[in-house]
Amino acid sequence: MKELSVNHLLGIKYINKNDIDLIFETADHFKEVINRPIKKVPSLRDITIANIFFENSTRTKLSFELAQKRLSADVISFSAAQSSVKKGETLIDTVNNILSMKVDMVVMRHANPGAAYFLSKNVKASIVNAGDGAHEHPTQALLDSYSIREKLGEVAGKKVVIVGDVLHSRVALSNIYALQMQGAEVKVCGPKTLIPRHIESLGVTVESNLRKALEWCDVANMLRVQNERMDVNYFPSTREYAQQYGVDKTLLDSLNKEIIIMHPGPINRGVEITSEVADSHQSVILNQVENGVAIRMAVIYLLASKIQ
Repeated sequence: MKELSVNHLLGIKYINKNDIDLIFETADHFKEVINRPIKKVPSLRDITIANIFFENSTRTKLSFELAQKRLSADVISFSAAQSSVKKGETLIDTVNNILSMKVDMVVMRHANPGAAYFLSKNVKASIVNAGDGAHEHPTQALLDSYSIREKLGEVAGKKVVIVGDVLHSRVALSNIYALQMQGAEVKVCGPKTLIPRHIESLGVTVESNLRKALEWCDVANMLRVQNERMDVNYFPSTREYAQQYGVDKTLLDSLNKEIIIMHPGPINRGVEITSEVADSHQSVILNQVENGVAIRMAVIYLLASKIQ
């Protein structure tokens, strides 16, 4: 049986193209499973997984829990807001206490970049990074690429623009790594204040004009403005941001071709995209959510098969 080259999924930069292909092949199989009348397989009956979320999350947490239950794993979920971390317990102590209950795998979201990597070096369990600060969000990038492949046949040779708050986005970084690894061309577009300095060193180009970016691309991945990560104002007003970097139906219809609209969610309707765009036939936002369960099933299944 083919297997992943890694024991953890910490970020896209730690895996290779063969790993991505294997995850996609496995997800194809699981996508068929979740569309059956009985949506469960007994693959991970003997595996226990802890979901540890130190930051709020709705879609990612539910998606992971559903993926684990579809695979028949035992699942425990832990929210840091109600935990001993609030009493000053360290991350390693918290996780080791959970692992002493015979847990095999940890899915973790944390506000600090590198938290999942740090954990992988200090505890005996397989770690899946569900987002670490503004660093990486590997399963989101995988489901985004998988959704592009499903819609356009392949990712290689496609032109993808990532629009919006690239500076604070873990989705953007993971997507850049994943898309380039599969042979796509990537541009970023947004206000200068929200584009990281030296981003060109990652092999992407910067376009400040939204219309030009949309005329160039096959796929536009629209990012939310992450107000919760901002301690200063990066642009004059939400209204002005929406006028310059928001996509509405008029703009979409005026392009000389049809492009695909993606969004990692949650959407601020009327800011980065209007409701008309989000709900249009060019949007694959709900496909992304469905594909998220299949991709996370694939990742968990493949990592679990490496646990001794």
